Amino acid sequence: MKKIFLTLLLPFAIFAQSYLVSDIPLPKTYVLDLDPYECDEDCLQEFLDNEQIFSFLSHAQRKLPNKELEEIRMINAAIFNIGVFNTNGNFQVALLLPYKRIGKYATSTTNAVFAYLMTKTTPFNMKSYKIEDENYDTIEATLQQIKADGIEYVIAPLTHEGVENTINIDPEVNIYFPTTNKNDIETNSPYLSFGGIDYSAQSDLLLKEAISPLVVFSDTSATGKKLALYQENRFLHPVVEGAEPSAFSEEHEIQTPPSDENKKVLKYYISTRTTNLERYLKENENIIEGSFMINTPIIKTGMIMSQLTLYDTNATNVLSTQINYNPLLLSMTQYRDRENMVIANSITKEDNMQIEMNSLIGNDIKYDWINYATIIGVDYFYSLVTGEARVYDLVIENEQVIYDIELLQPMRTKFAKYIPLSKELEERED
Repeated sequence: MKKIFLTLLLPFAIFAQSYLVSDIPLPKTYVLDLDPYECDEDCLQEFLDNEQIFSFLSHAQRKLPNKELEEIRMINAAIFNIGVFNTNGNFQVALLLPYKRIGKYATSTTNAVFAYLMTKTTPFNMKSYKIEDENYDTIEATLQQIKADGIEYVIAPLTHEGVENTINIDPEVNIYFPTTNKNDIETNSPYLSFGGIDYSAQSDLLLKEAISPLVVFSDTSATGKKLALYQENRFLHPVVEGAEPSAFSEEHEIQTPPSDENKKVLKYYISTRTTNLERYLKENENIIEGSFMINTPIIKTGMIMSQLTLYDTNATNVLSTQINYNPLLLSMTQYRDRENMVIANSITKEDNMQIEMNSLIGNDIKYDWINYATIIGVDYFYSLVTGEARVYDLVIENEQVIYDIELLQPMRTKFAKYIPLSKELEERED
């Protein structure tokens, strides 16, 4: 039995090392309904309670009105590759992967697209195009090959450099960038769409909870530096109510009211190698009881937060964007270090079936925003081709996905909705 099990696992092990999907279609499973009696919701639930999955599937061959039963139907239909007659034709999508630049995301974004398509009944062709770099010539040649292969839709998790070069190429092929927000670049091409998180909008919402002094800790990356400068300007020069917010870019001249002289901002850029923050925090009266904005990756954030406690900064609160919406935060920090932390999150639209399918192949779309944005992109393209309703019906405005933003607090075992102190007092009075 062990040998048979190992043999069955070998194809999955081989697939895990490759970004190519075989041209040989997976065999379909067809479940026949031989029961002469109708089966209502109670009947379907009874099959599930008795672990009679195929009896359940035989009676649930069409969409079910009960949301919970429908999710179970779709998950099992995907797992067992249940065959359904479909006349919508094929869906073709390419993935443009600069694997040396994006590392693990070459695999995880591919898995996200594959998991999504496995839940659909339309036959699909998913092809990966790995590129060594993001140079203009490399991207141009690859896009020409994609068009020659007859594929009109491309998911491209490129860095800022790659996106800029693609814009300069001005290709007439539909490309979705899950890694970039349109506010960060300039293009009017109707062929290019964007799914990147809006860090500026998240920062604006977080800064409403900030008091002076605002102490900003950022890494030394280009994004970290730009974000720190943006937050400094926004804190010192709040946006006029009803005015258009400015883009999160290298331009930082903001048409806003003059600075409040009583407000102070201190910015510290922490290198990757820095592990001791004593010189920034110890007996530094300028930062006592301030708000701390953390723009660093999760490991560095954990180190910073523990030292805020160690050096008695008495932080009023600790604020962070999507960067630190990660369950690791709950296990690598002590509760006392994070009890006054507020995190902005834009992964607000959940679909249990997509979460489960990704989880089955070790992929995360619940906390990883790039994988989440990738799912939104392939869902958008799939809807355009097949006419089916989108699973993730987020607004797409001017070729940019518009994300809702919620504020969360990392509690002892989970993230919970953050209630501002002023609002909490109002609710108590009511």
